[in-house]
Amino acid sequence: MFGALRRPRVPRLDMGQCTTAPDGAALAAPGAPLAGAVLVGGAVRDLLLARPLVDLDWLVADPRARAEALAGTLGGSVVALDAERGHWRVVAAGRRWDLIAPETGEPPAGDARTGSARLDPLDPPVLERDLRRRDLTINAMAALPDGRLVDPTGGLPDLRAGLVRLTGPSVLGADPLRAWRAVRIAAQLGFRLEAASAASIAELGRTFARDSRPLPAVERLQAELGACLASDVAGRAMAALDDLGLLEPVLPELTAGRGVSQGPLHHLDVLQHQLEALQRLVSAFPAADAALRWATLLHDVGKPLTRAHEEGDRPRFHGHDVVGAEIAARMLRRLRVPHAVAARAAALVGSHMRPLPQGERAARRFVHRLRPLLPDLLRLMVADREAARGPLASEAGRRRYRLALAEVIRRLEAEPAPPPPLLDGREVMAHLGLAPGPAVGEALRALEEARAVGEVSDREEAEAYLRQLAAAQGWLAEERPGSGPTLPDPDGRGT
Repeated sequence: MFGALRRPRVPRLDMGQCTTAPDGAALAAPGAPLAGAVLVGGAVRDLLLARPLVDLDWLVADPRARAEALAGTLGGSVVALDAERGHWRVVAAGRRWDLIAPETGEPPAGDARTGSARLDPLDPPVLERDLRRRDLTINAMAALPDGRLVDPTGGLPDLRAGLVRLTGPSVLGADPLRAWRAVRIAAQLGFRLEAASAASIAELGRTFARDSRPLPAVERLQAELGACLASDVAGRAMAALDDLGLLEPVLPELTAGRGVSQGPLHHLDVLQHQLEALQRLVSAFPAADAALRWATLLHDVGKPLTRAHEEGDRPRFHGHDVVGAEIAARMLRRLRVPHAVAARAAALVGSHMRPLPQGERAARRFVHRLRPLLPDLLRLMVADREAARGPLASEAGRRRYRLALAEVIRRLEAEPAPPPPLLDGREVMAHLGLAPGPAVGEALRALEEARAVGEVSDREEAEAYLRQLAAAQGWLAEERPGSGPTLPDPDGRGT
């Protein structure tokens, strides 16, 4: 599913990595906060794969008291994630330590310190029952304090084979989000989704489409989609979600591009083109941030609504960038993506159709106007172009495109930070006889662009440029009907 299968060499567990570094204390020693605790879940998987450990899940008796003791030892803070079920988190030393009571299989009732909170995770039946209720076999392993592995569902063989397998057919019913998580983990690890598990997930996807089944909480979905997007196979991960029916319930505006053809410059429909562009982006620019990845995934979401035909049957999508920016902003707000990420992604979508400049002066103007979006906009444009590859695409055209990109990049690297303005707003108003309003801002922007492309270099030239601009725009007082200009003075009175 996600390229070459990785068959990891699974080393022997070293519990010392989890109980000493980085805090320097033997947290699992007798009497210590993690005495008798059992490491479970993804931390065991990552420990076996020699991956960095960030989130550590521990099965313990009396998790609240253990969490408070651990926070005191590490100088961290305690958060009650689900006190009723006995799930407490300690944040300290750059890690998250989740202390969890073993699952009983029964609904929680009564005081959080009773019931499962009293169970001993070192009791074999208690531990096995908890592990069998987990989502994936590679997440259903436990490491005992002496380093021995407990693996009732066959997670270790699946880990060696590079397989992501559900622990059983009922786990999706207990928490449908596990479907998205399975794809995310496969993408992050470079593993394959086991066939029967993929079939179960696809059936769940059909259930969402058929029965309008409620989706998991949007914050949880956004976290899983964001993690897929952050992987080095982001495009293929999103394609896998689509194949399994998990993309349309969450991003219907994206899947609306399915079957929307784009003409001879493209070899894929709108949906597949966006997925391909995302994969091109992360392959060429692996450091691309979340805003750029979202923008690349959604850069053509405006096409289904703007599709029209010209020159016979050849489709055109006039204004799809502007419409797409509005749609992308709405989608990302719905997913509760952080505002700054959503705003930048929408701005990139809205600018991705800007033609590349020809010549040095045009390149200067391009850089001046779009500097806040550069160089990410160029990366999006490259991914978009490389994902097209239709029958009319040619190597000569790609070469011209690369040369134009190179000129923009050269100009971007050569341009220093913008200097202080030659004239401020009050000076513009005084010079042209303008009252405060949009024309002042327009004049300032035009003046700075003229300076950026080399048409203006000093104050005298700036004033001359403004007079020409004002005459062309009809701003000059003598060209307006009525009496002479009224200029604001420092006290706010007319003169």
